[in-house]
This record gives sequence, C-alpha cells and structure tokens, in this order.
Amino acid sequence: MSKLIPFACAAVLSAATAQAQQQPADSAPAEAPSAASSPSKGSVKASAPPATGTDGKVMPQVTVSGGRQSDMDERRNSTAGKQIYGREELDRNGDTSLGDVLKRLPGVTIGGRPGRGGDVRMRGLGNGYTQILLNGERPPAGFSMESLSPDQVERIEVMRGPVAEHSARAIAGTINIVLRDGYQQRDIQVKLTDSIEEGLHSPNLSVTLPGKVGALSYTLSGSLGQHRSQDKGGRSISRDILDDGTVQREQLLQDESSGNSKNLHLAPRVSYKFENGDTLNIQPFLMASRGDTGSKGTLDQPIGKEAPDYNAFTQQAHSSMTFLRGFGNWLHKLEGAAKLDVKFGGGIGKRNSDSQRTEFDGSGNLLDRFTDTDSTRDRNFSTGGKYTSPLGQGHLLAAGWDLESSHREQTKVSVDKDGKPQFAESGDNLNADTRRVAFFAQDEWDITPQWAVYMGARWEGIRTSSERSTGSISNTSKVFSPLLHGVWRIPGFEKDQVRMSLTKSYKSPNVQDLIAAPTPSRGVNRPDRPDRVGNPDLKPELATGLDIAYEHYLGRNGIVSVSGFVRDIDNLIRREVTQKQMADGLHWVSMPTNVGHARTSGIELEAKFSLSELMENAPNIDFRSNYSRFWSKVDGIPGPDNRLDQQAKQTANLGMDYRMKDIPLTLGGSFNWTPSVRVQTSQTQTVDTGRKRVLDMYALWKFDARTQLRFSASNLLADDSLGHNLMYAKGLSITSDSLNPTYRVWSIKLETKF
Repeated sequence: MSKLIPFACAAVLSAATAQAQQQPADSAPAEAPSAASSPSKGSVKASAPPATGTDGKVMPQVTVSGGRQSDMDERRNSTAGKQIYGREELDRNGDTSLGDVLKRLPGVTIGGRPGRGGDVRMRGLGNGYTQILLNGERPPAGFSMESLSPDQVERIEVMRGPVAEHSARAIAGTINIVLRDGYQQRDIQVKLTDSIEEGLHSPNLSVTLPGKVGALSYTLSGSLGQHRSQDKGGRSISRDILDDGTVQREQLLQDESSGNSKNLHLAPRVSYKFENGDTLNIQPFLMASRGDTGSKGTLDQPIGKEAPDYNAFTQQAHSSMTFLRGFGNWLHKLEGAAKLDVKFGGGIGKRNSDSQRTEFDGSGNLLDRFTDTDSTRDRNFSTGGKYTSPLGQGHLLAAGWDLESSHREQTKVSVDKDGKPQFAESGDNLNADTRRVAFFAQDEWDITPQWAVYMGARWEGIRTSSERSTGSISNTSKVFSPLLHGVWRIPGFEKDQVRMSLTKSYKSPNVQDLIAAPTPSRGVNRPDRPDRVGNPDLKPELATGLDIAYEHYLGRNGIVSVSGFVRDIDNLIRREVTQKQMADGLHWVSMPTNVGHARTSGIELEAKFSLSELMENAPNIDFRSNYSRFWSKVDGIPGPDNRLDQQAKQTANLGMDYRMKDIPLTLGGSFNWTPSVRVQTSQTQTVDTGRKRVLDMYALWKFDARTQLRFSASNLLADDSLGHNLMYAKGLSITSDSLNPTYRVWSIKLETKF
C-alpha cells in the first residue's frame, strides 16, 4: 500500500489544479481556515471580486473575523479530519471522569469494567495504538486519563489520521486533551460533586478562577476529591482438562476488595501579551494522589491430587503518586503574517507503592508472606517549535522540530517471609533513558473553493537504553511518515464534503517491553502463569492507512457522516508463551516479539442533530448516535478469530437530550453497547471478552444563568463483567472463566458562577 502514496498525491493535486485552471481569472479561492493545527481560525468567507481603486488598481483585501469557531465549524473546515468536543459535551452528563465522556464518542471504546475505567481505544484497537496527548504533548510516564477531572479540560480533539506536527505514533488515531485556557472564562466557577457507589461517597470540589492584570491574563483551575470503591463477589474457575476430556484439576477463587484514594489536581495558566504582539503562555500541571487498598479471598480445589499453593489470602497495599509538569510556548509574529511558535516543557514525577500479601493453608496456618515495594522516579524535558508562513490566500506552509529526553530510576524489592528475594534482580536499580528527535514539514492549501489538501512528512528517531547490574540494553528505531489529507467540497451542495487520507503511522514498543527485568511467576511455573521478560530487539509496528469519509452537515451543530478505513500493519508485536531454558531449568516464559503482518478495517457511522432545526414547532431534542464495525486478521495465526488483540467487533452509542420549554429542566441519557468478542491471540491461546452495556441518565435544573443542579446515574444496568481464557499446551487445555460485578453510580453536582 505504501506505493500508492505518490500516485495518490499526484491524483489529488492534478484534479484540484485542473479545477483551479477552470476558474475565471478574476475569481479567488474561498478563504477557509487551514485546518489540522490551529484551534482558533476565523469562519469561512465566500469569495468576492477584488475591489479596485480610482486608479483601477486592485486594492488589498482585508478579512476581519471575530471569535473562535464553533466546534462543528472547526471540524467542517479542518483539512485533516478533526472532531472537536468542547465544554457543552463535557458538561452534558455531569461526568466525573474523561473516560465517561470518551466512551460516547464515535469509534471510541474503553477497556476494563464499566465504572472502573481503563485504557482508551479508537477503532477497537487495543492499548498503545491510540495516541493520547496533553496540550499537544505526550503526557508524563504513568499519567492516567482517568485521574484527570473533566472540569479542568477545555476541549477534546479527536483526529482519525496523524498529522505531521504531532507524533505519528497513532495507528488508530490521536486524542488531544486541551486543558482549560480561559479564553471565554469571565466568572469564577465552583462545582461541588458527590458520587455514591454501593453506599460509599466520593466527593469532589472544583474551582476555576480567571483574571487579568494589564497585559497579563490568568486562569487558576484546581480540584480536590476523594474516591471510595469496593468489589464484592468476584470469582473465577480454572480447570486443567486432558485431551480425553478428563478434568485433572479444578480451582475456584473468590475474592473481594476495597479502595480509598485522595486526589489533588492543579492546572493554572498564565498568558502575557507583549507590546510587539508576542505572546507567552505558561501552564503548569500538578497531579497528586494517595491511595490504600485491601483485598481477601479463598481458593478451593475440589479436583486435583496436588494441594493448591494456598487456601486463603489477605493483602494490603498503599500507593502515592505525584507529577509536576510544565507546558509553555512563546508565539512570535514575523513579517508577512509569518510566525514562530516555540514550545518548551519539563516535569518530574515519583511513584511509591508497597504491598504485603499473606497466604494461609486450609487450617489457617501461615504459609508465606510476600512484601513488595516499588520506587520510581521520572524526569523529562522537551522542546520544539513550528514556523508557519502563508504563501498566499488559503495556503499555509509550516515546518518544525521536536526534542524530548526522559530518565527513569526504578527500584523493586520482593521478598518472602524469610527475607528471600523473589527474583534475581530484587533490590537492584534500573536506570532507563529515552531520547526522541523529530523533524516535520506540512503544507495546507485551499487550492480552490472546492478542493483543499494537506501534505506533510515527519521523521522521528527514538533511542531507549538502560543500565542494571546485569548489563546494558539499548534499542534504536527510526521512522519516516509521509502524510496526505484532502477535502472535496461538493459543488452545488454546500453542506456536503468528502474526506480522503493516505498516511504512514507506527506504534513503538513501550519501555517495559524493551528493558523489563525477568519477573518469575509466584508458585508453580505453568503456561497460564509464565515468567515475564522483555525483548530489546523489538521493532516498531509500521502501518499504512487509507481513510475516506462523507459528511453532510445539518443546521448549526448537526452532522451525518459515513467513513471507512484500512490499516496494513507490519512487525506486529504480541506476547508469546513458550518454554525456554533458564539458569535454573526449563521455564514457561512470556516475551513480546514481532510476529509479522496484520490488517484491520472498519466502517464508522455518525448522526447528531437538533430536532427543532429540522421540523417546525418540534420539541428541543438533540439526538446523538454512532455505530462502528471492525474487521481484522493476523497472518500466521489460524482463523476464524485471528483478530488483533483486544479489538472489539462492533460498538454503538445512542443518546438524547430534551430541553423543556416551560420549565428550566433538561433530561438526557446515553446507551453504549459493545458485544462479546473472541480473539485467537496465538496458535495455542484464545481469549473471550464479555459484552458491555452501559446506560447513563441525567437531569439538569437551571435555577438561573449562574447556578444549576445536576443529577446523574451511571451504569444503570450494572451487568457483570465476564471473561474466558483457553490455553493449550502439551496435551493439556487450561481454561479460566471469570465473573466480576459492576455497580451503579449516583451523582449530584452543584455548579455556580460568581
């Protein structure tokens, strides 16, 4: 597919140029915002014949546009497809986490159990295929989107294809979280929330304070909260089954757990405008949390000759985490409407955790006690810049660079009740360094009122190295990514347009998969309980992508769209479980490896509109719906379920908001559905993931323009989370079936402005 890129570039340019040559000589292209990068361009203006002075010469044309585009206008005018979800979407349901907001967006799924959060996935692809950015930058190591309050976010940008100014590590797409910058903020905002799950309260206080002193403007945002949870009734059954159907061993594990965490988030922003028009923006971000968890369980073995490793256990754990990260940029205006945007950032972070697990036999006698501690320190620095220069009306050229350096120090200790280390490198220090260098160039060109094209290229090099007592490990990867996006605004149908993209993207191995120290499994080493090791020879996954979409806009905020995509992936990374000779004998080992080629494709349908804009005297009802269907195939693994790991087959969302006319009440709800899926992950392993059905509802009462009260209920169906795993090894089938309950969450939020 990579051979198609130059032909596609030539086809798009030749078609657009031919149409431009057919334009009358005195006509000019419509002025449309170039798209992929700028979040605050003006609105689209229709072309007009150039004005002439008394001397007959053409007078310079000046276009004045005020204010920021609406979310839908920015999406429509973006050359590289980008969806914008601002404060209206973030505030609609009174969500307490960004995951709750994202799960309703087209093509987005959330891993893990409903109500417990998980990794964010676009187009059904698993962890690592979706690029998550914070203010356009990669967040610090260990950052969790679930820990970020929606009140601190100004908008969410979803990009289905990569663009040159952002990293091309986005095979599935990119989600950019833009923290609150206060460009429309005038009042002090206070939000007080309480969420209740199984009788446990989780309060949260959020405050936003804007201000301005001369040329200095600022926005102080912060939140303080506590989260309590408990899991009751989780259970799993594992069986060892011989080829003749005889059950050799059966174990039943039942457990329960509880957790309590406290979180502090601060995200102030300061902006200073100099007399020459330059602007300096600085936005630090502080995230701190402390948490305690406890769990206990019993293990019964009704079938089996050998006694189980234990019959009961208890575990207590404490963790603390603090991240301080600073973002900044200096915007310098140059002659001829050119500008230079220089970015800089840096951060430090620390994570500490300790846990103690105690195991007992059937009579309550102590069998063993395991104590684990982990101390991790991270620091990073990044800088970059982008130079942009207009080459004429509707034509913008940009080029820039990105540099990033990060360092991690980690110490892990694991000992049993006698003080014996549980793995060879227990207590040793791990030092890991990552260096990233990137250069990019992009050209956004509104060739005609109907044709716009984005051409870009990005080169990126990443080097990861580590030092430990056993030696040094290093890995270097270099990726070149040409990118092409185009928009055709259909003549005679001003509300219709077609998008096309042909891109190169990649997924780099994570640091742990490259440099992880061997971690033996506790208890008996088995195919379902292997040792885990890293692989310093991993190569990045490389993907060639083709996207096409048709969009029809309805009213001010409505759209109907149909889109499709294909991704060809080489050097696919998967963990494989095999037997390897170790220092103390033959062990089952799980190691990440490049297994070969895969392909994924899909269709995505979206419709959102206001009924009152389509029908006279209709009630004020807003509808939101989307449906996605995904296919994938991994070469070298037998079908029919040889899909990409964790990829859903389908997902759908349906939502509605009803604003009553006679009273200040808004009612709404949303339903998310993801069916069960089976994945053949290797020649010998199959994983089943149960369906997800999540129903959320809310009621919003506005006392006045400044105060409102919101009631919401999440996960009303409270379906159990089901899973099944099958592994076959040497005449033995090892099965595991799990059931974990989920819970309804009730929330009340009071919002007021001063």
